[in-house]
Amino acid sequence: MKNDDRTGVDKNSTKRDFSVATPRGFLTGTARCGLKKAGDDLAIVFSEYPAVAAAVFTKNLVQAAPVLLSKAHLKSGSHRAFVVNSGCANACTGEPGMDDARQTAQIVAEYFHCDEREVLVASTGVIGVRLDMNKLVSGLRTATAALSRENGSEVAKAIMTTDTRPKRAVRTIRLGGRRVTIAGVAKGAGMIHPNMATMLSLVTTDASISKAALQSSLNRAVNLSFNRVTIDGDTSTNDTLAVFANGAAGNDKIDNTRHPDFETFLKALTDVCQELAIQVARDGEGARKLIVIKVRRAPSEKDAHRIAETIATSPLVKTAIAGQDANWGRILAAAGRSGVRFDISKVSIRIGNLAVARQGRGLLFDESKALEILRRDEVVITVDLNQGEAEVTEWTCDLTEDYIRINADYRS
Repeated sequence: MKNDDRTGVDKNSTKRDFSVATPRGFLTGTARCGLKKAGDDLAIVFSEYPAVAAAVFTKNLVQAAPVLLSKAHLKSGSHRAFVVNSGCANACTGEPGMDDARQTAQIVAEYFHCDEREVLVASTGVIGVRLDMNKLVSGLRTATAALSRENGSEVAKAIMTTDTRPKRAVRTIRLGGRRVTIAGVAKGAGMIHPNMATMLSLVTTDASISKAALQSSLNRAVNLSFNRVTIDGDTSTNDTLAVFANGAAGNDKIDNTRHPDFETFLKALTDVCQELAIQVARDGEGARKLIVIKVRRAPSEKDAHRIAETIATSPLVKTAIAGQDANWGRILAAAGRSGVRFDISKVSIRIGNLAVARQGRGLLFDESKALEILRRDEVVITVDLNQGEAEVTEWTCDLTEDYIRINADYRS
């Protein structure tokens, strides 16, 4: 395959004609198996060249069969394919579920004439239900037969469950004079919380980078993105984020974290992960608003993160924003139960650009101005501790009655 530059995507592009098949050397295929009620529910991403892969997985003690299998397969030195189904999590299914995950990898490996350990598998959907392998095998045949660069945008749709919209991101950078593209997709709308958030995501890149350097960059990117987003405080059994790098761009190989191009690659990868994470938060189940939590001038980054995460997961804060109520006391109270020791008398709080508390006490503020801010589809809460130099940003969403409806009816 000729390594032509087909992307036409500039850095920070918002064009919609990109996909995980935009980086050179990647093909995709999707199919409808009938595992979920409507739409495609199977996606395959294949690298025409042997790729290195890095991944992070859920830290929940209860882990689905595809997570356990992919963890083992990640030890392989090279990878060729990533296959994901939606509509069935294949979690808590015992050894039969592991057999189903293995069979999935074996079928894909046979089609591509590669080792089954070069295939990573992911699933999302209802827990405790066996995969219908007859349906899945039929879908695998359809998806592999339909491999192309042109239908890459369908991957983001095929992996959706309660998502209301597909989630995609892309960055293009220059590494040693070579054009390198990083593109990603994600799904996630509920059961979202750090460790490493609850979602599925695949990132592809044509960068040349060692497996160790790729894993290092992914670990750092995740801590600034998917580990700083929460919807409801629950983690899942199936979280998987994988990155495939096939080297088709022909850049000087980034063989370690000290390579002069490592930081440039890391920044672009982090940008892609952050954009996907924000899209996940914005599309939270039942959500009407994206909430951005900024904690500034904290004693340490760890402390800032704990405070921001506690505020972001507070049902009282999230329902106040949903109800367009500038109840700043809930924000300060959440910070106070984070476990971080701080001087309350130094804390200031802003909602948007409106100061609502200073030195730990409420201010007289214009309620109509507050309402105007809270009516927006993005609300920024800033908590300034005035007790250090560290700061973090985390993302969540409001909590509405629709969240209850969606999750009460999930299996039916």
